[in-house]
Amino acid sequence: MEATISIAIGILFGSGIWLILRPRSFQVLTGLMLMSYAVNLFIFIMGRLWIDKPPLTLTDGVVDPAMYGDPLPQALVLTAIVIGFATTALYLVVMIGSRGLTGTDHVDGEEPDQ
Repeated sequence: MEATISIAIGILFGSGIWLILRPRSFQVLTGLMLMSYAVNLFIFIMGRLWIDKPPLTLTDGVVDPAMYGDPLPQALVLTAIVIGFATTALYLVVMIGSRGLTGTDHVDGEEPDQ
């Protein structure tokens, strides 16, 4: 299971880097989103994969940490998702404004001569 998720994170991050190097602003934005998804998966996996274990303790007394999942990676990923959504919306607004001003969505602002 760990190898499969590691390969998925690597593919997501590699695809994001490849898209960031593309000449169109929408491809750059998509690459940034893929890279943020890969980082979110990485943070989430660092908290280990727990199956059927609650994230919080609701009992009094001595608590066995092996009986509960770690809620910190879940909180970090949830925060990163919200921040990623806000920055993606900002990038889209900037991209649409740039497209309106320059008439192209090329990253340099002009189409290359062919």
